[in-house]
Amino acid sequence: MRVIAGTARSVPLVAPRGLDTRPTTDRIKETLFNIIQNDVGEALVLDIFAGSGAIGIEALSRGAKKAVFIDNSRQAADCITQNLKKTKLDGSASVLQTDAVSAIARLEREGEVFDLVFMDPPYGGRLWTPVLSALRNSKIIDINTLIIIEESLSEDFPEELIQGYEKIREKCYKNQKHVFFRIRG
Repeated sequence: MRVIAGTARSVPLVAPRGLDTRPTTDRIKETLFNIIQNDVGEALVLDIFAGSGAIGIEALSRGAKKAVFIDNSRQAADCITQNLKKTKLDGSASVLQTDAVSAIARLEREGEVFDLVFMDPPYGGRLWTPVLSALRNSKIIDINTLIIIEESLSEDFPEELIQGYEKIREKCYKNQKHVFFRIRG
């Protein structure tokens, strides 16, 4: 696993040990960033269930202004911090070791509004459901915020679980997919 493009291009990244983290492969990461390339420059990025931080770090390397990484695992938070230092992108990032809903409340108090939100929770648990609800009820996103969820191919997004959001795109890969949302205006 490495940074694909930008200022930290080719820098190898480490991932937390164990089966709790499933890093996005370089090929899928490259495809994702080809899709959103026009949205990344100068963006404020929120990387939820960040794991190794590879997605947010890729965004920073490609010109995002700032990234906030959220993961409730101490091992993941330490890994993200290590990767940020290794890529020399730590000056434009912060790492919150807490659950996503608590982090959203904290970021709202701080007045943050994000352009891009990435979520890569463990597959199949629908952990994105309470996060989408918390985001919908917060002021850290607006109608221009692009929300991208990585999930298994078999997972669906029933309307009752994504109320208030419009699904604008879905990109399927061999075993997983990226689903793109915006909040309804």
